[in-house]
Amino acid sequence: MNSSEHNTARRVLFVDDEPMLLQGLSRMLRTEKNSFEAAFATSGEEALSMLSKGNYDVVVTDISMPHMNGLELLSRVKDLYPDTVRIILSGEPDVDLSIKSVNVSHRFLNKPCDPVTLKSTILRTCKLSDFLRNDSMKKTLKQIDSLPSMPAIYFEIVKELQSRDASIQKVGKIISKDVALTSKILQLVNSAYFSLPRHISSPEHAAVLLGLNIIKSLVLVSHIFKKFNKLDMPHKFLERLWAHNMMTGNLAKAIAKAESRDQKIIDNAYIAGLLHDCGKLILASNFKDKYREIVIRGHEQGIPIYSLEEDILGITHAEVGAYLMELWGLPSQIIEAIAFHHLPSAYGDDFFSPLTAVHIANTVDHMGQEKMAEEYSPTFDMEYLENLNLDSRIESWQLIRQKLVDGVN
Repeated sequence: MNSSEHNTARRVLFVDDEPMLLQGLSRMLRTEKNSFEAAFATSGEEALSMLSKGNYDVVVTDISMPHMNGLELLSRVKDLYPDTVRIILSGEPDVDLSIKSVNVSHRFLNKPCDPVTLKSTILRTCKLSDFLRNDSMKKTLKQIDSLPSMPAIYFEIVKELQSRDASIQKVGKIISKDVALTSKILQLVNSAYFSLPRHISSPEHAAVLLGLNIIKSLVLVSHIFKKFNKLDMPHKFLERLWAHNMMTGNLAKAIAKAESRDQKIIDNAYIAGLLHDCGKLILASNFKDKYREIVIRGHEQGIPIYSLEEDILGITHAEVGAYLMELWGLPSQIIEAIAFHHLPSAYGDDFFSPLTAVHIANTVDHMGQEKMAEEYSPTFDMEYLENLNLDSRIESWQLIRQKLVDGVN
């Protein structure tokens, strides 16, 4: 991976209108001088003044503050200092404010927050930011003509879900306005991947049966594959990529259900699994000849695709895919799962997350596919799985995949 090392202490600006809380943070971080260089502001205005005079890696702010609240502050920080990591640390936030925070913050932490959680959250979020802004990434992105924009319909769906009288029927009607997208989603929900008992004839019907989180996910993956459906690559590239992403999404969701009761982890594992290889589409469409060479060599010489991407293009599909999802404003759990799905130990998580589920699902599906003798098959990041005490579960995950395959076939 290309992520740059960052060995110096992170400069962190904490913002809260309660001086006692800032004093508590100051005491809490005294033992962390090797990791953090902390500064403190008691208002959004003071924070912006301090940011204008010095570089900060991270801004951690409360939401509810007089004059300029935390969301207004982070919105300004996002515009003025886009590379600065933005974290909310808040007590009992207004529900509407916490929903809006998704658009301006990388992470949301609840008060009180223990030092270990605060430190690990800041460091992991910084690591993801470094990964998405390394020099190779910047150089390659300059050569990419355009990145696909977030489908407008997705914004409409999110807006509808945030309204007081939200309904599944209204979401279905929003999707129906895009004929091509409706066709793709109906084709998908009526496929063997979902094994629904009867034919689904409308997006409203699909939303009722599958639930809104799955429908939102299908809107995103259908949009990006639709954009690149004319891509001409050897070895059934598009067909195999679509099948692999669908299986990885479903398998990641099933693994997350088996290993976690957290619905957010389950939903994000599914979305990240569906989108984990979308960076391949962007690279293949912008570097057609070079990517054709990558696909052929990967297929015939048993070299990992991401290794060839890095050698030939200076960037991997994991980086590009994660960068696109960050532009689209998807949750950090999804972005990090896409960014580090080949080698999750490089990220440093020590708990089960969507990243865990996607790494496992991606590896299990690739290992289970029929291949030419020379074709590369990925391996598990065993150090990572052992640290999470999951290394004994491999056989059970392979059985989950086989059940899904049997259902599709």
